[in-house]
Amino acid sequence: MGSIVAKNRKHLVLATGRSHPELARAVATEMGADLMDVDSRTFANGEIYARFEGSVRGSDAFILQSYGRPVNEWIMEQLIMVDALKRASAKRITVVMPYYPYSRQDKKGRGREPISARLVADLFKTAGADRIMSIDIHASQIQGFFDGPFDHLFAMPVLLEHFQATTDPETLTVVSPDMGRVRVADVWSDKLGAPLAIIHKRRDPLVPNQVSVHEIVGTVEGRTCLLVDDMIDTGRTIVKAAEALKKNGATNVVVAATHAIFSDPAPQILNSDFIDKVVVTDTLPLRDEQRFEKLEVLSIAPLLARAITEVFEDGSVTSLFDGAA
Repeated sequence: MGSIVAKNRKHLVLATGRSHPELARAVATEMGADLMDVDSRTFANGEIYARFEGSVRGSDAFILQSYGRPVNEWIMEQLIMVDALKRASAKRITVVMPYYPYSRQDKKGRGREPISARLVADLFKTAGADRIMSIDIHASQIQGFFDGPFDHLFAMPVLLEHFQATTDPETLTVVSPDMGRVRVADVWSDKLGAPLAIIHKRRDPLVPNQVSVHEIVGTVEGRTCLLVDDMIDTGRTIVKAAEALKKNGATNVVVAATHAIFSDPAPQILNSDFIDKVVVTDTLPLRDEQRFEKLEVLSIAPLLARAITEVFEDGSVTSLFDGAA
């Protein structure tokens, strides 16, 4: 397989690391492109090697990598691929990371802590990346960590289309799981024509993944509640929110999130009686043991394909979202 050549003779190269090849193949299919063959391997001592099997000189290269486990290995693989492209005279290199790694380490909460999200951006800039593309980053200021264009994509249109077809706005309430997600939940509320409720909670900074739910602002009794968030990790936070909603009279609780991190024991936790359905996108690879009966996974490939095409053709990425975010 090789690259594709557009009518304007610009040379596009689309390649992927080994973390989530299914997503990369789906993106390539949507674009009508071929994935360039890459000889990627991990040596016995853990070091990584990558070599592109075709010419990339003068190309507009897009390197897609989604950070499933082990996260650090896949970051390193993508960095090495970027370095290989730079040294092979690629004209422009775009790092496509559907889930931005270390995005929850975007600021110092206490003394002597790192800002790891900034470090990730610096690493890719040093490796030779000209542009980053990511979806629903956890904190918007991360866009400013990278010294170059940063395309912040939104999965909301993909998720909205699903819920517009499967829910009744007359009985639906959109719920923000915390005060920090109110702005996004408010957009969901407007798009779905449904009222908004907010869960006020307090997090213990010394104990990870432990949250105490305090009160619900808004009416949820007798309603189908749609909990919206950018990611689900262990699932404990979202289940506590769902429990609070059910205890306050919610008829059904549906969870929507872009990134399914699903660290153990998330599948067991999310199968809780307090949750009726979980809808996510495939920005991250899911192993069989991470899947469960109430889970529905939507494809993010069409969105990524359109965004990559817009960048390649010097179009507008913002136009894809029509002000949705």
